[in-house]
Amino acid sequence: MPVFTFSGKDASGQKISGERNAPSKQALGQQLRRERIVPGAIREKGKEFAMPTFGSGKIKTKDLAIFFRQFSVMIDAGLPLVQCLEILAANQESQTFQKTLNGVRTTVEGGATLANAMRQYPLAFDDLTTNMIEAGETGGILDVILQRLATYVEKAVRLRSAVKSALIYPTSVVGIAIVIVGALLKFVVPIFSNLFAGLGVALPLPTRIVMGLSAFVQGFWWVFIVSVVGLVVGIKQVRKHPRGKYYFDKMLLNMPVIGSLLRKIAVGRFTRTLGTLITSGVPILEGLAITAKTSGNAVLEEALMKVRKAIEEGRTIVDPLRECGVFPNMVTQMIGVGEATGAMDNMLQKIADFYEEEVDAATKNMLALLEPAIIGILGVTIGGIVISLYMPLFAMIAKLAG
Repeated sequence: MPVFTFSGKDASGQKISGERNAPSKQALGQQLRRERIVPGAIREKGKEFAMPTFGSGKIKTKDLAIFFRQFSVMIDAGLPLVQCLEILAANQESQTFQKTLNGVRTTVEGGATLANAMRQYPLAFDDLTTNMIEAGETGGILDVILQRLATYVEKAVRLRSAVKSALIYPTSVVGIAIVIVGALLKFVVPIFSNLFAGLGVALPLPTRIVMGLSAFVQGFWWVFIVSVVGLVVGIKQVRKHPRGKYYFDKMLLNMPVIGSLLRKIAVGRFTRTLGTLITSGVPILEGLAITAKTSGNAVLEEALMKVRKAIEEGRTIVDPLRECGVFPNMVTQMIGVGEATGAMDNMLQKIADFYEEEVDAATKNMLALLEPAIIGILGVTIGGIVISLYMPLFAMIAKLAG
């Protein structure tokens, strides 16, 4: 009789694992349930291995949204869970996602719940997803939960796309400007330097500054590359440390224009995530913990964990939200109204809709402000270089004419 390794939770919620002899995975799963143990992963010893990650591929958020939408339709149509996973895995273009879904299907066939099977693949399914799936399985509304997950992910994709599209134009213009200025200092200015040296004319201050910059670029061009690489690596190292990430995120939130946009994005994500979790039946304390972990901002994460601790002590959610200083008064007031009326989930969704529209408007306004500013800076920089190169020639022509 084969030996299987298993993991799961007992009736008190404690994690349990071990080895047992059983005719098959299904038989062991049934045996564990009779003992009031919720099975997680069940694998035949020596033949199967856990596969938490597959290669270096990354699963796209868009693929997840499509997966949840299709999954909900199949469950609503009455197809068995294992068959749904098999069909969805076969239709995935991403090899990483296909192998992940096949792994989930194999674990479910072994007797595990869908939520526990998904927990083995944290790179694909985060805590928010697995907790909502678990709530859906417990309440018998898995199709509804999958629809909510699809809606949530689609809105997150739309929000991220709006921000990215707003940043493409200014980033492209700045990049092109740096290339043009570098090419002028590297190739064009040295020609004028040789010309002025041959003529032996006195150079005005702007021309000498441009010549000095050109000489620096000629001899130390690698300093710019090293500086950019060092800056990127330094930021990554700072963000790896919890306190470093906290102060870096706090600095971003306090920046003049970008800070306001990032704060609106953070509030929109927080209210959307928490509202989706509460609507799906996840307790508010657990929902706050999940929202904090998935917020993507260390300042917001710390504030939400303080709010969670205050609620554990018996306080309402409004006062700790107001005290943390991260959320606008309008947000805390609306959440307070929702808590008082027992409709906090609906109120959170309305706040999220409002702030997502605010983000769209803010990105458009920021782009409208950045366009003339960038074009003006680009014109002044390139025009200043060109004028500084022609100033000695103008002086010579005026002298000869005199």
